[in-house]
Amino acid sequence: MPNEYIYFLSFILFIILMLSIDLGIFNKKDHIVGFKEAATMSFIWVSFAIVFYVLLLTKGQELHGIENYTQLAEVTKRHLHNITLIPSNFEESLRIYKQNLALEFLTGYVIEYALSVDNIFVMVLIFSAFSVPEKYYHRVLVWGIIGAVMMRFMFIFLGATLIARFEWILYIFGAFLVYTGLMMFFNRNDDEKIDTENHKIVRLASRFFSVYPHFAGNKFFIKIEGKRFITPLFVVLMIVEFTDLIFAVDSIPAIFAVTKDPYIVFFSNIFAILGLRSMFFLLVNIIHKFHYLKVGLAVLLVFIGVKMLAHHWLSAWGFTTMHSLFIILGILTLSVVSSLLFPKKAETGLE
Repeated sequence: MPNEYIYFLSFILFIILMLSIDLGIFNKKDHIVGFKEAATMSFIWVSFAIVFYVLLLTKGQELHGIENYTQLAEVTKRHLHNITLIPSNFEESLRIYKQNLALEFLTGYVIEYALSVDNIFVMVLIFSAFSVPEKYYHRVLVWGIIGAVMMRFMFIFLGATLIARFEWILYIFGAFLVYTGLMMFFNRNDDEKIDTENHKIVRLASRFFSVYPHFAGNKFFIKIEGKRFITPLFVVLMIVEFTDLIFAVDSIPAIFAVTKDPYIVFFSNIFAILGLRSMFFLLVNIIHKFHYLKVGLAVLLVFIGVKMLAHHWLSAWGFTTMHSLFIILGILTLSVVSSLLFPKKAETGLE
């Protein structure tokens, strides 16, 4: 069995194990997730990502079964890694490759984690609009993550296949990200609302399913007098999945700007998605304070889009993954610090 498949299957088993533990052991009873629990789970998920980074840094060659310079050169060319190998020194070339691979993972992880914050804004609106009891947030988010993992898998490997055959698709991705970033910037102050009656998913659910009018505890389905209904909680789950699908259209091309290796794109994307639930509970009560974050995310998308459009020129100028990581961290840090230093007037009590 190829090394890629072993890594991938091991990773999938890891995801299944962790989500099973989360659903079955830590959360047998629905409850409101507090700040301390959310902080603990966030620390655990970030720690897993760091361990994986170290694994790539030390054993990254095993992902594609690289054993000699010829294989290393072929993998580097196939995945368009922006590194310079040394034909006469396999060990040094391998070190450069592993360092870059780990850095690509870390950069992709930071990008996806940052863009997930915008997803949190929308999920807060969804839960509030449908008056979902807080103790059921966790159940919806975990099942939402399971659906997101499956969707991301299809998107990422389809995207990688298209890029391998038609490299010019990168320019379409880049232009789309620039457009998305500009729209996010210009619409940053618009009031976002969820229309619970006319939302397309609500209308779709009402058309094809019998929808029970009230919550039925934590159940997604309920059977009354022999007739099966979906509950409002399942409708909310459908909307969360639809929302993630929309966000995936932005975030996945953004990571392809960093690496063309589909396994690294998948690993970085999924590690961030797995940490999204705990980050939601960590930020849900304070996210409104980071009012410049949307501006930062908009600038981030534009930067990544421009990078995709100009990747050949940037490579020629010596622009590396490390440079991208520093710029991305700088954009995010500036937006967060600016939000704290210059709070909204409403928060200071000023008119």
